[in-house]
Amino acid sequence: MKIEAVRLYEGGYMTQPFAMGGGVSEPIFDETKTYPSSLQNYVIDTGSEVILIDTGIPKESPDAPPKEGQKIYQGKRIDDYMTALEKLGYRPEQVTKILLTHKHPDHSGELRSFPHAKIYLSGAEADALKLEGDNIIRVTYEDGPYHNFEKSEKIAEGVYFLPAPGHTKGNSIVIVEADGLFYMIHGDITYTDAALIENRLSVVFEDVEAARETLLKARTFIQENPTVYLSTHTPESLTSLEEKRIMKL
Repeated sequence: MKIEAVRLYEGGYMTQPFAMGGGVSEPIFDETKTYPSSLQNYVIDTGSEVILIDTGIPKESPDAPPKEGQKIYQGKRIDDYMTALEKLGYRPEQVTKILLTHKHPDHSGELRSFPHAKIYLSGAEADALKLEGDNIIRVTYEDGPYHNFEKSEKIAEGVYFLPAPGHTKGNSIVIVEADGLFYMIHGDITYTDAALIENRLSVVFEDVEAARETLLKARTFIQENPTVYLSTHTPESLTSLEEKRIMKL
C-alpha cells in the first residue's frame, strides 16, 4: 500500500478567523495571525488498484494573486492535476476508482478526465454535482460500524469510506490502514491542523451541528488509534505523510 500527495499549489496562507471561526458568535480570533496553506489531493496504490482521493481544481481555473483582506489564499500553482498525477507515474487509464470527499471544485475539478474510473461519493454530493451514469457509485455505507463511526463502506482491502457531514451535507472521509497506521484523508473537516488540535471549526460548512459532531468523531478516532492526519489545504500534511507522523491531541 502506497499513499502519495498530488501536489497542486503551495505558498498560500489562511487567517485564524477563517481557520477557526466557524460557529463562533464573537470575533475572538486574531485577524493578523495566519497559517500556511497549500492544495494537494492524494492517490492510493494498493498494488492491484490505483485509487484517487479527489481530483483537484479544474485546469482552466485562473491563478489569482492574494488580495488585501483575503481570508484564504491557496498559493501559487505547482501543476495542474493531470500533470501532477503524471509526475507521480500514473496515467488516467490506470485509475480504477475515485473517492470523492465532497462536491467543491478544488476536490472534484478533474472528474471529467477519468471517464472509465468508478466514482464513489455520497448521494447528496452526486445530486449536487448532477452526476449520473454506470460509473457513478452512490455510497450508502452498508458495511456497518468502523471503530467509533456508526457507518462505513469498504472500498478495497484496508480502504474505508465514512460519512462525515457538516462541511457539506454529503461530506465523507477516507481512512487507509497501512503498516499498523491509520491515514485519515478527510477533505475539509479542518483547514489546518491547529484547528483539529484546538477543536475548532472553519467558517466553511453547510450544517454547523453536523460539522461539530464530525469533528468530535475525528478527534475521538485519532485519540484511540495511531493516525496520520492528511488535509487538503495545509502543507503540514505533506510532512505528516512523508514522516508517517502520528497526530497527537
